[in-house]
Amino acid sequence: MSDIPAAKPQPEPRSAYKAWRSITTRWADNDVYGHVNNVVYYGWFDTAVNAHLIERGALDIHGGGVIGLVVETQCNYFAPLAFPEQVEAGIRVARLGSSSVRYEVGLFAAGAPTTAARGHFVHVYVDRATRRPVPLPDTLRRVLQELQ
Repeated sequence: MSDIPAAKPQPEPRSAYKAWRSITTRWADNDVYGHVNNVVYYGWFDTAVNAHLIERGALDIHGGGVIGLVVETQCNYFAPLAFPEQVEAGIRVARLGSSSVRYEVGLFAAGAPTTAARGHFVHVYVDRATRRPVPLPDTLRRVLQELQ
């Protein structure tokens, strides 16, 4: 193990992301401390990415033969978000494998220049019935390449 500390995660600018989704905070998103609870951020990650894929025709959540399963997730927090703020989620693809993808998501207060939080999750795409990894379908791969 190295004695060199890992670089401290830093907020990122809007220019680091390729696609965008607006998210409306809800009254129930805030916790007793007056800001959005940390678990809500993970739901926003899923919402931003999956809505983009559905809108681009790359993901059929009801009838498609291929689905994405989350195998890893992580988030760093830099500034609080709270109801009734609007949140803007920026997405990009950091790594594209044969059956997996690492999505990175930045969450911004509306109009803010840098991320209030940023994180990632990894999907492994599997056959809906067998749950075994499968190659990314061509349409999905094309949409993901646009996010790199």
